[in-house]
Amino acid sequence: MLWKTAALIAAAVLTCGAAPAPKAPTAKPAAAKASPKPAPAAAKPAPPGFVDARDPASMIAILAAAGARGEIAHREADAVFLTVASATVSFTAQFAGCDAQGRKCAVVLFDNQNAGASPTLNQINAFNQTSATCRAYQDKGGKAHVLYSTLLFASDSSERVTQELAAWRGCLTEFAGFTKDPVAYLAEAP
Repeated sequence: MLWKTAALIAAAVLTCGAAPAPKAPTAKPAAAKASPKPAPAAAKPAPPGFVDARDPASMIAILAAAGARGEIAHREADAVFLTVASATVSFTAQFAGCDAQGRKCAVVLFDNQNAGASPTLNQINAFNQTSATCRAYQDKGGKAHVLYSTLLFASDSSERVTQELAAWRGCLTEFAGFTKDPVAYLAEAP
């Protein structure tokens, strides 16, 4: 199980890279007539693959492209909460450290409650020792949750966000295997 997490991290590290630099504008031949008024500066286009991952609306669009439905559930001071549903799983995403408009958030935390299983607190602690990126906890009602969080940057690419979502899916898969049979899962864990 730890090797799966390590493989996900290695794949993400190897494939993460800076967004491609925007192409330099090409020089245009001088116009025959001089314009009395300079043209307004055009807005700088975003580099290919760019997405403002700090904006929850961007995450909703990426999730929609992947076949999931995300919507803003509510907002609090500097946080925006999404509910997400797909054909296979439902979860929440909490954006935190956001500006007053609910954008430019600093971090996102994905959370999934496994309604069907209730591993013991000792088993949950043991799971946490087998995973480098996924964390499990038990809520006040005794239900097991798995979570994954990541920092968000203005320079994020859609590829990086997709990689973070793949890591989250890896957490969901590992946690499902754990909650199905905690004893067997932990017996096979390194």
